Amino acid sequence: MNQIANEWQDYEVIDTGNREKLERWNHVILRRPDPVAVWPIEDEKKWNRADAVYHRSNKGGGSWEYKKPLKEYWTIQYKDLYFRISPTGFKHTGLFPEQASNWDFMMNAIRRAKQNGKENIRILNLFAYTGGATMACARAGAEEVVHVDASKGINEWAKENMRLNHLEDHTIRFIVDDVMKFIQREIRRGRKYDGIVMDPPSYGRGPKNEVWKLENNLYELVFEAQKLLSDDPLFLIVNCYTTGFSLCTLDEVMKRAIKKEGSVEVGENLLPVTAGSSVLPCGIFGRWTPEK
Repeated sequence: MNQIANEWQDYEVIDTGNREKLERWNHVILRRPDPVAVWPIEDEKKWNRADAVYHRSNKGGGSWEYKKPLKEYWTIQYKDLYFRISPTGFKHTGLFPEQASNWDFMMNAIRRAKQNGKENIRILNLFAYTGGATMACARAGAEEVVHVDASKGINEWAKENMRLNHLEDHTIRFIVDDVMKFIQREIRRGRKYDGIVMDPPSYGRGPKNEVWKLENNLYELVFEAQKLLSDDPLFLIVNCYTTGFSLCTLDEVMKRAIKKEGSVEVGENLLPVTAGSSVLPCGIFGRWTPEK
């Protein structure tokens, strides 16, 4: 089951090709690398519209070439959600627009549950980055969202998104920690969550230099995290951007690791591309729900 994030107004993939993508972020046009876009560019002229171009370095990383002065940051809107956008030294902008499909799913699940009388909905966002899912769940009415990321700077960015969305009066707990250590502590505390969403990296290090590799650690991560699901849970969602990590592998991991009754769906996250009415693959997702 693939899902396409096709309800954006402030964001657009204009064109793709030559391992790059041309995007509109509100009023700003960026040209960034994308290893999935292995096909050739058909019309180079439209790519000259870019306000900034990210160039990779042979030594790793890269840098932005600005064709005109840009603000340090600007905002982008998705439905009733707002986010801060800022080009970073690692080519990212602070948001993954393809995740809008997951935001919609989580918001709808929370709102339905509340309409059916469910109270005190608690959501856990692991590897939470700048908090797209955090803001979506809080906006939908979750009574508490726990946002966990190992980067203090990224958590500060997420707090700015909270303020942009005027969610200061909602219970959002921002925690800087190694995800696995946090999960283990929550298990010992006996805390439970009605929904869990995670976006584990391919490779990373925790605040105390803990090494993370997706292929080595994903099963344990899902197995331990599912212990935190409540007796009346809504969902557990895993996003994966690791090249070569297949849908079948993710499907098997989730079916074997999650011990509660329910079903697993997997698919690709996609973004529509204006040129040629095509799509751009943007990683994969797995979604467990209690429905059979």
